[in-house]
Amino acid sequence: MMKQLDVVTIGEAMAMFIAQQSGDLAAAEGFVKRIAGAELNVAIGLARLGLQVGWVSRVGDDSFGRFTLQQLAKEKVDHHCVTTDTRYRTGFQLKSRVDDGSDPEVEYFRAGSAASHLSPDDFNADYFGGARHLHLSGVAAAISDSSLELTKHAAKEMRSRGKTISFDPNLRPVLWRSEDEMRKQLNLLAEYADWVLPGEKEGFTLTGYRQPEAIADFYLDKGVRAVVIKTGCDGAWYKTADGEKGNVAPILVDNVVDTVGAGDGFAVGLISALLEGKSLPQAILRGNKIGSLAIQVAGDSEGLPTRAALGDF
Repeated sequence: MMKQLDVVTIGEAMAMFIAQQSGDLAAAEGFVKRIAGAELNVAIGLARLGLQVGWVSRVGDDSFGRFTLQQLAKEKVDHHCVTTDTRYRTGFQLKSRVDDGSDPEVEYFRAGSAASHLSPDDFNADYFGGARHLHLSGVAAAISDSSLELTKHAAKEMRSRGKTISFDPNLRPVLWRSEDEMRKQLNLLAEYADWVLPGEKEGFTLTGYRQPEAIADFYLDKGVRAVVIKTGCDGAWYKTADGEKGNVAPILVDNVVDTVGAGDGFAVGLISALLEGKSLPQAILRGNKIGSLAIQVAGDSEGLPTRAALGDF
C-alpha cells in the first residue's frame, strides 16, 4: 500500500560542488559537495517542518545517484518513486563562493541526465493520488519535452482528483528552445495551479506586465485561486480570486551570504502554512521568514529550518 503524503513533487537532483574560496570558479581548488535542485529544496524544507513529502525523479546508477538517495533518506523525504536509471548519468553543477550577497556563478552539467528522461511513464497514480498537494516548478518542465509532459499529466490528474497545486515558474531560459516556448508552456502549466508564485521579473517575462496586480490578474483570469508575487526587498504582494490583495513586508537580514534557494524557501513557508490552514498573509509571512533564513548560509537547502528552529525564529 502506498504511503499517504502531504505533498508530492517532481524534479531533478544534481550533485553540487561549492567552491571553498571566493572569486572566479576557474581559480577554485577546493569544493564542498552538497545536493541541489529547486523542487528537491522544497521537498527537503517541507520534510524538515514535519510534513510527509514524496519526491519523484530519476537518478543515474552512479555515485551522485547514490549520494542523492542517501540525502533523501537523511532528510526523511520519501523516494519510493525515484528510479535508478542504468542508462544515463546523474547531473552535477559547480557553484562559486560569494561573501557579499551577490548572485553566485553556477555552471551546470546536466544535458542528457537521468532526470531529463522523466516522462508520463513515471506517473504512479496511486502514489500521486495519495498526496494532498502537488508542487511543481518550471525547472522540471524545462529539462526535456518528456519531463514537461509528465508535469502536465500530473497537474491534470491531481486537479481532476480535487488536490491543491502550487506552481513556481522558476525560469531557466537556457533550457528552453526559445523564450516564446518557455512563456507558452509555463503559462499553460500555471492554469492548473491553485497558487502561482512568480518573482516580479519572472511575472514580467511571462505576462508582459510590470505591475504586480496586472501580473496577478493575468493568472486569476485563467482560474488560479491566488497569485503571490515575490518583490525582493519589498517582501511579497498577493491577490486572490475573491479580490483580497495586499503586501506582506519582508524580513530584513544583516548578512546576505547566498541568494540561491530564497524562492524555494519562500515556497516551503507558504505551502506548509496553507496546508496547515493558515491565512494567505500568514503563509506569506512564513515564506518571507524562511526565505530570509535561506539567504544567510551557503548552499541551496542548508538554511531551511526544522519546525523547532522556525518556532524559535
